[in-house]
Amino acid sequence: MQNNSNQTPFATEITPSACIALSTHGGRAKCLQRLVRLDLPVPRTVALSFDAVHAIAEGRMPDLTEVLKEFPEDALLCVRPSSEDPDWGGPGAILNIGINETTYTDLCTKLGPEAAAALYLRFVQSYAVHVARLDPDVFDDVEDGGPDALAEILQAYEAETDEKFPQDRSEQLGAVLRSMARAWEGTSARLLRQAKGAPADAGLGLVVQEMVPGLGPGVCGSGVLQLVSSTTGEPQISGRYLSQSQGRDALGRGVSAMYLERDARGEALEDLAPEAFESLKVHARLMRARLREEMQVEFVLQDGAVHILDGVRVARTARAAVRIAVGLAQDGIIPPEEAVMRVDAHALNELLHRQIDPDAKRDVIGTGIAASPGAATGKLVFTAAEAQASAARNERCILVRRETSPEDVRGMHAAVAVLTEKGGMTSHAAVIGRGLGLPCIVGASSLKFDSRRKRLKAEDGRLFRAGDVITIDGSSGQVLAGEAKTVEAAQDETFQTLMGWADAARDIGIRANADTQMDAQTARNFDAQGIGLCRTEHMFFDPGRLTVMREMIFAETPSGREAVLARLLPMQRDDFRELFRIMEGLPVCIRLFDPPLHEFLPTGQSGQRELSEALGIPVSEVTRRVDELGEYNPMLGLRGVRLGVTVPEIYDMQARAIFEATVEASKGGALVVPEIMVPLVSAKREVELVKTRIDAVAAAVRLETGCDFTYRFGVMVETPRAALRAEEIAPHTAFLSFGTNDLTQMTYGLSRDDAGRFMSAYVQKGVFGEDPFHVLDVDGVGELLQLGVQRGRRANADVTLSICGEHGGNPESIAFCRKAGFDYVSCSPFRVPVARLAAAQLAIADKLGDSPVSERKN
Repeated sequence: MQNNSNQTPFATEITPSACIALSTHGGRAKCLQRLVRLDLPVPRTVALSFDAVHAIAEGRMPDLTEVLKEFPEDALLCVRPSSEDPDWGGPGAILNIGINETTYTDLCTKLGPEAAAALYLRFVQSYAVHVARLDPDVFDDVEDGGPDALAEILQAYEAETDEKFPQDRSEQLGAVLRSMARAWEGTSARLLRQAKGAPADAGLGLVVQEMVPGLGPGVCGSGVLQLVSSTTGEPQISGRYLSQSQGRDALGRGVSAMYLERDARGEALEDLAPEAFESLKVHARLMRARLREEMQVEFVLQDGAVHILDGVRVARTARAAVRIAVGLAQDGIIPPEEAVMRVDAHALNELLHRQIDPDAKRDVIGTGIAASPGAATGKLVFTAAEAQASAARNERCILVRRETSPEDVRGMHAAVAVLTEKGGMTSHAAVIGRGLGLPCIVGASSLKFDSRRKRLKAEDGRLFRAGDVITIDGSSGQVLAGEAKTVEAAQDETFQTLMGWADAARDIGIRANADTQMDAQTARNFDAQGIGLCRTEHMFFDPGRLTVMREMIFAETPSGREAVLARLLPMQRDDFRELFRIMEGLPVCIRLFDPPLHEFLPTGQSGQRELSEALGIPVSEVTRRVDELGEYNPMLGLRGVRLGVTVPEIYDMQARAIFEATVEASKGGALVVPEIMVPLVSAKREVELVKTRIDAVAAAVRLETGCDFTYRFGVMVETPRAALRAEEIAPHTAFLSFGTNDLTQMTYGLSRDDAGRFMSAYVQKGVFGEDPFHVLDVDGVGELLQLGVQRGRRANADVTLSICGEHGGNPESIAFCRKAGFDYVSCSPFRVPVARLAAAQLAIADKLGDSPVSERKN
């Protein structure tokens, strides 16, 4: 069975020693060979290679005599696809090839007229629709089954095609092979599988297998069996069996199939055919042990005898994937490192957050960017105050904003999910949502937001008002009407076991971005190795502090600012002391104040009136000050280190609070060595000025308390110039932490809050391979990072290097960081497990000299 090129054989009988490979014949063919090697009762099968199928699609049909010689003359055949990855799809199987008037007569004698007619009828219908390309409606008036229905469908076929139904087995097989090959090569099929990650030139193999009818006298039928639950991964014999059926009929919708194991709810195969049921369990256990995977067994019974038609990898949720991988490792079937490699790091989010039930109906009213995973249902509210009021009434609510600002953080804490019209993966709502573990969709421009009237308008015209119930799916970006059924998060002992194996393998540190005590506790629970970024500005938006902060902004002199800041000092000291307590024994990196001051001031008239009353000054003075602080481009204005240089009293207060908290937390506990990070640095002189003042504060606190302590000083590299000038900055620092959110924004000249409006179009048109705010741009931004690493280490070999932007939790970005020589990455607390697993997979892949794989498929 050779082709003309004398390369890969055109067709190969599947035997234990046959030359069959995943890369040349596909996964189904290779799995069937493994089953044959296990001496399982697999019907005779012939595999067609990728090259052979491609030749057939181009019209070069080989002589099929050699294929048919492998089967008895009266045998019926089926053809099924065999792609390299089952997720890439392929044409549907076609059964009962070879049936004609002669074999039909013989089958009537062997199996009975009803069974024979069902076999013939099934093939004619499949052939007519998938091979002859007739409209299925042609057969709507045909009876449901039996010899009369067969006669009718044969007549209908002849009327539509002006020719009799083909009777030659070789002709039938050739037409089926040609149809399936061309379907795979078609444009729509190519696009569909490319969307699933398949290469454009992915090959398709075909397997031709002798049919076991599954119909006739005695116990006959088909079904599937597996040893674990696809939902939980726990040991559980599951599947279905349908008497007098073929293929996967037992799984069809509306089919009254039997249970497999004895069940009070209905008939079971165990009662009907106990010996066959026991054999199936033995076969499944053997496949698990020898194929090193939980397999679903596709089987058929013919007069009580078991035949194994196929074995496919059990479908599974992320929860089940973890339990299956760990179970295989604990049973000694695979090593722990392989178990780590088998779980998709991205899919861990399903375990960490509540998710919409896979079987739930979805009434989608809009879509946006899936910015923070998880699912939540609640009533619509349109302001932070309404969210807080709703939480006070113990009502679940979803906060809807055009875009969030720091003032909305209190409302976000009160809500169960957030939905915004604007924004991207690193917008305010996205970053805070991920930090809180809060489901969040941003950039939902398909919905029309009417904040004044407090309503949303869906694409189909439906209106949703304040108080209406919707569901947010932050994992898919879908907004759903009403309440959707959800499944709870799962972080059980199995999950902890897997993460323990991951930690033993990885070679890069994983810290968390944590701004509050709750964030820090979450990070600790997820075994983060410290805090890599604490954004202190979020501590100032508490109602009890916001007015004091505003009063400081209105102070006209340094002494006036110092007097007001003295009132904030004990609050900040308490914040830092609690962070040190929660993270005892682990590093805590505190970023000094970063945002422009105008963010703390009210923009509306009512807010400005309230502030004038609180401060005892005229409204006009408030308005004047707000106007003075306004900037055309505040993200590039007076913020970060620029505030530390021009309004140094803020950094002085924060440094003092950190050092006093260090002294208090070190008493009776582990030694605290705080890390102080200065944001938005561009020049060496900025670093020198700020460090001099912080050193002075440290000296003063040592003198006042009589306690000695140390601290580590570093900068946040988030401007291109800081990366380029790292060689002159690094000697003054203990660490350089690259803030990839702002660095990406400044490198591209893109607003991370507005890019979501057009980013999907850019990715679709191939301008960007991925959203650079979601997956690190290793070419552009990555080159700046590499330059920063090289130049920083050249000047200071001991400098610690990290990234603390949201890319730190992205598996693809972690791969770059490892190669570039970073010491650790820092990400949102709920992304810490994802980062830990991804880092482990990269380290294991390097050790094996392989690329990282997740969920390896048979």
